[in-house]
Amino acid sequence: MTAARILRLTLSNFRSYHAATLTLAAAGPVVITGANGAGKTNLIEAISLLSPGRGLRRATMEEMAFSEGDGAWAVAAEVEGMLGLATLGTGIDPPVGEDSAPSRKCRVDREAVSSATAFADHLRIVWLTPAMDPLFNGPASERRRFLDRLVLAVDAQHSSRVAALERSLRSRNRLLEDDNADPHWLDAIEHETAEVAVAVAAARAETVARLSAALGDARQQSGEFPAAAIALQGWMEDLLLAHSATEIEDRYRALLKDNRGRDAAAGRTLDGPHLSDLTVTHAAKNIPAREASTGEQKALLIRLVLAHASLIKEMTGFAPMLLLDEVVAHLDPRRRAALYDALADLSVQVWMTGADPAAFGDIVNRAQIFEVRPGIVEPH
Repeated sequence: MTAARILRLTLSNFRSYHAATLTLAAAGPVVITGANGAGKTNLIEAISLLSPGRGLRRATMEEMAFSEGDGAWAVAAEVEGMLGLATLGTGIDPPVGEDSAPSRKCRVDREAVSSATAFADHLRIVWLTPAMDPLFNGPASERRRFLDRLVLAVDAQHSSRVAALERSLRSRNRLLEDDNADPHWLDAIEHETAEVAVAVAAARAETVARLSAALGDARQQSGEFPAAAIALQGWMEDLLLAHSATEIEDRYRALLKDNRGRDAAAGRTLDGPHLSDLTVTHAAKNIPAREASTGEQKALLIRLVLAHASLIKEMTGFAPMLLLDEVVAHLDPRRRAALYDALADLSVQVWMTGADPAAFGDIVNRAQIFEVRPGIVEPH
């Protein structure tokens, strides 16, 4: 067995579901059909929470609670993963007061773990949702978030480093607001900022290099999806090719110190990996992805996700789980068939949602199909 799989999924007071249980076959795609708004995406969002991070919608803990419940919710899954059979669970308890912030709890085999990072020992999850469609035309912050998800799927500690960088930058910005800030405090926070900034940049650069190689290897595969080339745009990432992390940390500390006045006037730090960008190119046409057609952009995204899944399989020995939300409905029949073939070659457990059951006609004989109605999910 070389693919992580969910064998049983249980939701309690999660989103539109008061209670729901899905029992899965050992192999084959999982298809979730139903009318728009019935709760298809809610199901795969629940699965996405069995990985580090905030899930595919990046929602708050309170937003995920069933509207008619007590504010608590839970998601649990029996998985066959990288460490064998295990039960993963996450959720929150009922709030104890109006001002109390819910604390997310995570368990492995019913034993508490410190965070969802522990789930990565059992399975890796990759997703593609309609919200990602404008990725190439949107702001650089969205592409950084997309890249950080790619990194997180191969390095479960990455989100902690990104969060630490954001905290350090906020602390520095607050100090710069004070005209009488102690320079020693600024030196200390800039020392910390430079250290974590280089760690974030290095993790991103390594993942991009690996994914770029995977994209190159896959150029002759899945011909219906255009070949893509990716690169990181940022001076720190460029320097990592020929300089040590210590050298770059020293350079960034000096830059932060020199730019205190400029950054104070701007109210933010104007240099660093928090402003880097991921560039994607339609390789065959040699044009930026943002200049490609809408259909080509969707196909490029699929190419990236497939290559990323292949990279995870190569690095861990296990294929990740794929969550594809409303993807096939926007593909022509040739690309739809090509996607199904590529997924079969990867041997992943893939969960796909769609309002039109006919879109899954090519795999209906080998897929496990569930139909969703408001609050209810059952085998079709």
